[in-house]
Amino acid sequence: MRLQLALNVPNLDEAIDFYSKMFDAQPYKVKPGYANWEVENPPLKLVVFENATAEPGSLNHLGVETESADEVVAAEARLASSGLETTGIDDTICCFAEKVETWVHAPDGNRWEWYVKQADHESQLDNVVVGHTATPGSTESVCCG
Repeated sequence: MRLQLALNVPNLDEAIDFYSKMFDAQPYKVKPGYANWEVENPPLKLVVFENATAEPGSLNHLGVETESADEVVAAEARLASSGLETTGIDDTICCFAEKVETWVHAPDGNRWEWYVKQADHESQLDNVVVGHTATPGSTESVCCG
């Protein structure tokens, strides 16, 4: 597992240049308005969304990238059984990837995503749910961006 940090940036090219130098790593994926890095040290999934209307450098969302869908299901069950409202388990195409995910909102308003990327996808920055499993305590789906 590794933590994910997703930021809103006003200029994608400048962000790519800065974060590539900062983490001494090139982006894993670059698409219009989007880039992500799979940083090894420290273990981090860094994602930037070009968003001219958001406050520069503001947090888009946080996440935990897992290694399997079973880990996402287990995390969702643990979160829901502890009384937190989740979105249930969604099979999605989002952020140029096919994913299994669940979301939870922190009391401070930050959004947390538990997910596993199952495959890259050539299109689709916005969230498209292709399958949903409602679970006790689950609410509607939410995504990045």
